[in-house]
Amino acid sequence: MSAAGRAVPDPGLVVAARQGDRHALDDVVAASLPLVYNIVGRALRGHADVDDVVQETLVRVIRHLPALNDPTAYRSWLVAITVRQVRDWEQRRRAALHRDAGLDVVHDVPDPAADFAGMTILRLGLTDQRREVAEATRWLEPDDQELLSLWWLEETGELTRAEIAEATGLPPGHVAVRIHRMKEQIQSARGVVRALHARPGCPDLHILTVQWDGSPSPLWRKRLARHIRDCAFCGHLGGAFLPIDRLLAGMPLLPLPPGLGTHVPPTTAPPAAPQTVGPPPTVVHPAVRVPRGLMPSLAATVAAVVAISAVVVLLPADPAAAPPAVPSWAAAPPAAPTVVASPSPSPSPSVRPLPSKAPVVPAVSSTRKGVGVWNFAGVSQALANSKAGWYYTWGTQHPGISTPRGATFVPMIRSAENVNAADLARARSAGPYLLGFNEPDLPEQANMTVEQALDLWPRLMATGSKLSSPAVAWGGADPQGWLDRFMAGAEARGHRVDFIALHWYGADFTTAAAVNQLRQYLQAVYQRYRKPIWLTEFALIRYDGGRQIFPGQAQQAAFLSAATAMLGQLPYVQRYAWFGLPATDRDRSGLFSDGTSATAIGRAFQAAR
Repeated sequence: MSAAGRAVPDPGLVVAARQGDRHALDDVVAASLPLVYNIVGRALRGHADVDDVVQETLVRVIRHLPALNDPTAYRSWLVAITVRQVRDWEQRRRAALHRDAGLDVVHDVPDPAADFAGMTILRLGLTDQRREVAEATRWLEPDDQELLSLWWLEETGELTRAEIAEATGLPPGHVAVRIHRMKEQIQSARGVVRALHARPGCPDLHILTVQWDGSPSPLWRKRLARHIRDCAFCGHLGGAFLPIDRLLAGMPLLPLPPGLGTHVPPTTAPPAAPQTVGPPPTVVHPAVRVPRGLMPSLAATVAAVVAISAVVVLLPADPAAAPPAVPSWAAAPPAAPTVVASPSPSPSPSVRPLPSKAPVVPAVSSTRKGVGVWNFAGVSQALANSKAGWYYTWGTQHPGISTPRGATFVPMIRSAENVNAADLARARSAGPYLLGFNEPDLPEQANMTVEQALDLWPRLMATGSKLSSPAVAWGGADPQGWLDRFMAGAEARGHRVDFIALHWYGADFTTAAAVNQLRQYLQAVYQRYRKPIWLTEFALIRYDGGRQIFPGQAQQAAFLSAATAMLGQLPYVQRYAWFGLPATDRDRSGLFSDGTSATAIGRAFQAAR
């Protein structure tokens, strides 16, 4: 069997699934998930909608599998459906951008946990030139990202050139021309990546990038590549590039993220009736969605599709017309079906009600938006009402605090005493991210020397989590400051730091001035380290002789609204967390005084993105 053949089930299993074998259907979809996930994830450039598009693709596969005439063509058919879903997503995204032009709306903020370039480097353990190639893919034209997702799988042995041509609807010769052009862009971006990472760097390149916001883009790739071609210092850096094809050959598929392929016990729902021709007479209601970032295993997905199929009935637009026997994936997507639920309290056998205890997903307004949390009366309800997408507790546990559906908990190794087997094990199991030491530059916090932090750092790296820098209280951009010395030492020792964690407290309570000072600080830190940033504590608090002075509620709320809008314009700021959730007499920047009573600051936070 070829390398590509490992990614999909054999024809016999496909035939059994077509004929209504529920276990075979589960196995078919589970075997298809890695290929679909790799195509969608890379094509969407790590967008937060990756899980949604993967789910929509698999629902279409399940729904239309009985209409597949040739089981041996399953893989080509699967890739064609996946590409169609990617293109539909891109059309919706562009329509939304056009519709919201001029509004303060962010459509292209990536989900840090789904950054395919970063995950490829981390999970496959890429080093040197393979790492550079993965980073270089971030600089491609948007229209080339779909082709990249297919070509990457061709080079790794999962797809053939004929399957790429069939999936894209282009002649093989045209596909070859487009792939050649794309490879030239990646090669150019490899030179950019190497020059930006060079130490010591080129002084002229540093001057050129002063106005760059740090987000890889085709425009800046061209500008920086032009400098590299004309610069004697940068030009010699790219003299020993290995061919891209050799670097990618034989690489495996990117492993599924935690939770996406976790085993779920078999469903007890009744099996679907066998079908041999035509699409199934049911459709999943668009309101029944798996929340982003919480997609269940494929066993559960298949069970949900089959169970929900019994709930919602698809009626043809023309009652006299029969549904088409074979869907056309090359044509434009069909009009949305008419969905009718039973109005009767006692539904007929063909229409079953949804379970009365179906979970309700609270509105998480942004996966970027977070908050620091500690216990108080009503903490779990307040956290859910805040609409935060993530939270942390300055530790590896959250005792007494329930994680809202749709949100995530991020652990922290707070200080040297927390570098122990129990805390590290909890951090490893808590998710893909780990926050490093908390304010090691302050005696009352982690209180660590740079050397002590560097000596302990390999134990944090061993968790396999995406790891933040220690979060210094201030001076993140200062030459020879605590963070600067730590980052220099980490690079010298070969230690991994995936993103920068920062704290910031503003002493100027004028909104415009405070927002501008915060922006300048973040820009200075990014220009120094060229890594994504998480702003894990921020608010307006003035420290005067050991006393904390707070602005009024209206001033703090105005700053929060303006600051979060500004943060949404900085692509290198991946997440932020307000300080903090509880509002007491002592914590007067807090969001909630109890589970349901939001302060003016809390109401501003609820509306933030």
